Amino acid sequence: MEGTLFWVLAVLAAVTVGAGKGGLPIVGMLAVPILSLAISPVTAAGMLLPVFVVSDMFGLYAYRREFDRRVLVIACIGMTVGVGIGWATASLVSEAAVTLLVGVVGLAFALNTLVRHRVTTEPRQADWGKGLFWTTIAGFTSFVSHSGAPPYQVFTLPLGLRKAVFAYTATIAFAYVNALKLIPYYFLGQLSVENLKHALVLMPVAAASVYAGVWVVRKMPEKLFFTLVIWALMLISAKLVWDGVAGLSAI
Repeated sequence: MEGTLFWVLAVLAAVTVGAGKGGLPIVGMLAVPILSLAISPVTAAGMLLPVFVVSDMFGLYAYRREFDRRVLVIACIGMTVGVGIGWATASLVSEAAVTLLVGVVGLAFALNTLVRHRVTTEPRQADWGKGLFWTTIAGFTSFVSHSGAPPYQVFTLPLGLRKAVFAYTATIAFAYVNALKLIPYYFLGQLSVENLKHALVLMPVAAASVYAGVWVVRKMPEKLFFTLVIWALMLISAKLVWDGVAGLSAI
């Protein structure tokens, strides 16, 4: 895990982690795929988890004023269950199959929203049943490949949350789930000393990128923000479908 290519990709991955924690739509999901161009996806996920956790701390400070308590409680409960399922089935579940599933769900939701020309702006109360279902999936997919955003957004986008509330609630929820994942990742051997050394180098890059993301989000009009969320969800989901199909074909 050395060389120019590795470090270029690692720094780029750290930038996307930080910008995502700053509120930019879904860019954090690019981190593992980017770093996987140089090292294995499993090693990339393990190395980047401490970077996610540190970036979460800066994101929590940057967006410390507004969040939706009901959505957050639902998300924390569901994600805890999802991480537990991921840990229990770590040796049984194909990462490619999970990647494909996440991509299909996110792509279907994004396309449906775009075809109907509807991005919800009217506030709605979060439903416990739907919320626990989607956030459990989000916790599971976040555990497997740090790709919990699509199912989480299938739950939260229809709620009509304001931009700041949407961004901060997501920041808190994923800060919680990333900290929670440290336990199973440690016991599964994905937090090696070498991974942690590389993560320490990348943490300042990610932390600085948090504030760049915050600045962009605060300057961005609300309608444009949610339009970008939908399009980013669609593009990332399409990439996940491609990666999932390719992974299953190689088995």
